[in-house]
Amino acid sequence: CEQRARKMAEGEEIATESPVVEGSGGADHMETDEQIGGQEEAAAQKEGGGSGPNYKLKFTLEGHEKAVASVKFSNCGKYLASASADKTVMVWEAHDGKHVCKFVGHTHGISDCAWSTQSDYLCSASDDQTVRVWDLKERQCLKVLQGHTSYVFNCSFNPQSNLIVSGSFDETVRIWDVKSGKCLRVLPAHSDPVTAVQFNRDGTLIVSSSFDGLCRIWDTATGQCLKSLIHDDNPPVSFVTFSPNSKFILAGSLDGKLRLWNYTTGKCLKTYSGHTNQKFCVVATFSVTGPNKYIVAGSEDGCVYIWDVQSKEVVQKLEGHTDTVVGVSCHPKHNVIASCALTNDRTICIWADEDTQ
Repeated sequence: CEQRARKMAEGEEIATESPVVEGSGGADHMETDEQIGGQEEAAAQKEGGGSGPNYKLKFTLEGHEKAVASVKFSNCGKYLASASADKTVMVWEAHDGKHVCKFVGHTHGISDCAWSTQSDYLCSASDDQTVRVWDLKERQCLKVLQGHTSYVFNCSFNPQSNLIVSGSFDETVRIWDVKSGKCLRVLPAHSDPVTAVQFNRDGTLIVSSSFDGLCRIWDTATGQCLKSLIHDDNPPVSFVTFSPNSKFILAGSLDGKLRLWNYTTGKCLKTYSGHTNQKFCVVATFSVTGPNKYIVAGSEDGCVYIWDVQSKEVVQKLEGHTDTVVGVSCHPKHNVIASCALTNDRTICIWADEDTQ
């Protein structure tokens, strides 16, 4: 099965007890770069001028036998993990692409993978309805998290790496204890498949998105829904992530738009467009390692798109894949991007900004 190719929402009217905040996406100006990446980086941006990125293809990784659904740089920056419809998770050296190891155990394709904060463990989400926890040093599976009743589509560690959150086609979000492998809480989160889940930077909040058109903010400790965000047009939401400082969320939807929300006020601040996203769950992320702040996303035209956070302009388009780019990841320390693509491609591309290397 093609990973991240999922059914469209049926568009029925959605009722929710939580306050639904509507926004038109026509924000005048997002507050400051300091709020996205940090004050030091913002100062560096003002000093360094406004030159755009100059990413070039550095090398290509081959090894997966089917679509590559997810790529993630480790927090330490040493490794890159990739998850595939071929039922495996592979780990590579980030700087040269050397193959480190392959984790085998899932019985169906894998849609997502994520690193622990210390880069010593990985978790993976599979169509076999489980989440697996892998030990990088011992090269083995530590836990199999069972409880979802349909495909598990996404997973993420909290910053303390003692919890994992997962989202599924069973329309629930589950919170797991890593040490025991037990499910601590089941959130009846959405009325359609859950397309993304993530903890914020201190682990107190979880964000989830769904084809039901909603992004929701949850209290990790209580499981209470604190906020529901929906755009006027109610497009199926295919991806969501917190900004690096967790003050904003970035949501991708199947109308070909990325929207930056202040989830506290419920205001849609910025809308980014230019890429193609009508069918697949395409990942987007923030690039904050250089003097300028960017948003990076895959696209169904086989390219990687880079936007300036403030101007909303596409500042570079990376061409090199031969199928839909569903996964992207930005290196935590260097101006390097990893991207992955579906079945007709099956490769991972590593891009580096030549002006900063």
